[in-house]
Amino acid sequence: MKARQNTRLGQYLMSIKVGVVGAAGFAGIEAVRFIIGHPEFELIAATSNELAGKRLADVYPNFQGCTDLAFASHDDAPLSSCEVVFLAVPHTAAIAQAPALMQAGVSVVDLSADFRLKDPAVYEQWYQVKHTATDLLAQAAFGLPELFRDDLQALAERKASGKAVLVGCAGCYPTATSLAAAPAIRAGLVGDGPIVADAVSGVSGAGKKATERTHYCFADENLEAYGVGNHRHTPEIEQILGIPGRLVFTPHLAPLDRGLLSTVTLPLGDAAVTQEQLNDLYQDFYANDAFVSVLVDGKQPKTSSVAGTNRAHVAAVYNAHANVIVATGAIDNVGKGAAGQAVQCANIICGLSETTGLTAIAIPA
Repeated sequence: MKARQNTRLGQYLMSIKVGVVGAAGFAGIEAVRFIIGHPEFELIAATSNELAGKRLADVYPNFQGCTDLAFASHDDAPLSSCEVVFLAVPHTAAIAQAPALMQAGVSVVDLSADFRLKDPAVYEQWYQVKHTATDLLAQAAFGLPELFRDDLQALAERKASGKAVLVGCAGCYPTATSLAAAPAIRAGLVGDGPIVADAVSGVSGAGKKATERTHYCFADENLEAYGVGNHRHTPEIEQILGIPGRLVFTPHLAPLDRGLLSTVTLPLGDAAVTQEQLNDLYQDFYANDAFVSVLVDGKQPKTSSVAGTNRAHVAAVYNAHANVIVATGAIDNVGKGAAGQAVQCANIICGLSETTGLTAIAIPA
């Protein structure tokens, strides 16, 4: 371990060794970026079979002067020497890797969908594969701190007692959508009927490998819906918000590198609310959440305002004409929607302030 000095206490402490599996992908390399700038984490392993042996800084020149670490293959990386490993891998890969890591005493923060859905039957229905680690699924805490902080803090206590723990981080669409809608739903303002979420994401959300949809020539100057009526994030959002069978979720792909904006229409039913009450509700709900800013007075979230950060901007507007609340949420899909959120969760389970290493401000222009 690398010694670091705590100047306030005049003591030498040991840094927390971490690894990133799948470090070459968009979410994985973003996790690497956050970790390299983290004052308490020491990155000792970044895996990619394709790039094994190559220095991170040679593949991603933005790391020049920041790290001499080279990519390792998945089998050769010193993951068992880590205290925490981030799994930035496709679904099903985390199911295969998490059990051995936890058996070795390594805590896991999974960025994939494998440990998000609490009912394995729902996972199998939407992902068309059998869940083979249901014992770990029962132990996993859901990684959306603003809405499930108590569960993550319970893991921190378990980890402090010497146990390996597991976090299943929320997806990007569920994060933006749920942060926008949760205050109104949890306050009991939302009536019966469908809840409609239309969300737009940058191309990095589709992963590093180009397809006919994400190739530059097809994605540029184009906007399209996809996964209409059957997107896999539907049950996750319903689970977070407690609205089974009510969500109409439609994602869209936009010609952006990064960024995600979700617009959620919430029916009020017989409830009555004013704009001032709605503003107060949202501001009170997120008053103690460092990464969520509530916009009022006609201001609306913009993806550019949160790019490169772990921050979220939300707003809620009462539409009197249709008697609905229109709630919006903007995040960086690989920041708060993936890597930043994973680091935030890791901070909590390691007993650190959840803002540690995540204080970046978006570039203003």
